[in-house]
Amino acid sequence: MQCLNSSPATDEFWMAKAIQLAAKGRYTTSPNPRVGCVIVKHDQCIGQGYHIQAGTPHAEVHALVAAGDNARDATAYVTLEPCSHTGRTPPCADALIKAGVARVVVAMTDPNPQVSGSGIERIKAAGIAVTQDVLTAQARALNPGFIKRMQHGLPWVRVKLGVSLDGKIALANGASQWITGPAARRDVQRLRAQSCAIITGSGTVIADNPSMLVRPEQAEFSSYPVSAVRQPLRVVIDSQERLTPNWLMFNDGHLVLLVNQRFRAGFSQDVEQCQLPLSEQGKIDLPLLLAELAKRGINEVLVESGAGLAGAFTEHNLVDELIVYQAPKILGDRGISMLNLPDYEQVNEVPHLKLTDIRHIAEDIRLTYQLACDKS
Repeated sequence: MQCLNSSPATDEFWMAKAIQLAAKGRYTTSPNPRVGCVIVKHDQCIGQGYHIQAGTPHAEVHALVAAGDNARDATAYVTLEPCSHTGRTPPCADALIKAGVARVVVAMTDPNPQVSGSGIERIKAAGIAVTQDVLTAQARALNPGFIKRMQHGLPWVRVKLGVSLDGKIALANGASQWITGPAARRDVQRLRAQSCAIITGSGTVIADNPSMLVRPEQAEFSSYPVSAVRQPLRVVIDSQERLTPNWLMFNDGHLVLLVNQRFRAGFSQDVEQCQLPLSEQGKIDLPLLLAELAKRGINEVLVESGAGLAGAFTEHNLVDELIVYQAPKILGDRGISMLNLPDYEQVNEVPHLKLTDIRHIAEDIRLTYQLACDKS
């Protein structure tokens, strides 16, 4: 039997490999989480795998198939607790037990209430040693949307903005193409690709007539695990019923969720209409919209809109992450500001941000912030 007294450093080394594998599914696994698995025996990797797409084998199954009979008495490193329930695929906990592994190392407990510790307990009950909470923070970072949806019934919300050095998103006349460079726009394509849904407003549709689809030729994926690119659900908020059926995104053969107050005839079969009540401000109730998207299995949302809708998400504390592509351009004081926000009277009232990442994207800079709840 393999020695079970592995060091913390060794466990972290192999779990890091599993996390790298899990990240390969970042574009395709939703509504499932991104998961990686490595099978190790005598300090050698004998099998590895990651979850690619919902309805297909999970990471553990891929790794166990690669390891074959050699998996007996080996150690399995998994970024998320093995599932214990039968969904579209059988329980992974049972697969590990049947394979005869001697030890399972888990990065984090599954936040899904259907699992949430029961997979680990099933493995322990079979006499298999379990080590928990190895590189937990890194594993959680793989699946912020899945975790939030399971724990709070809401998706993870990112707001994307392309701005000038002085924080403007367009000239006074509305011209905005192109503030940022080609490399930043390519990066946005990848951001779209990992999102389950893109939210925009009727004003953006009228101004730009966008498709908001992922363009593979522009994204230039280094690797993509399935043959066809998974397109996000486009969600268009039209509280004032300004949109007609002739706009580009309503006629490209891909799904759109049109959010309004009442059903309107004339739209194609690819346009699903969703009626939601208005808030006190006469706008579509955004918390209700996010809850509806979570019910549909949406893990991660990208808001690509004008300053009004992006500001509304920010003002109502609905933004988890703000991604700003800042270009080395100055548009001047008459340009359109990046967010429409209330006329705050005290500095401690304004949204407070925490910078979590900064990097050059060619000539532009990408700034990633998380929004803190405490604004004191």
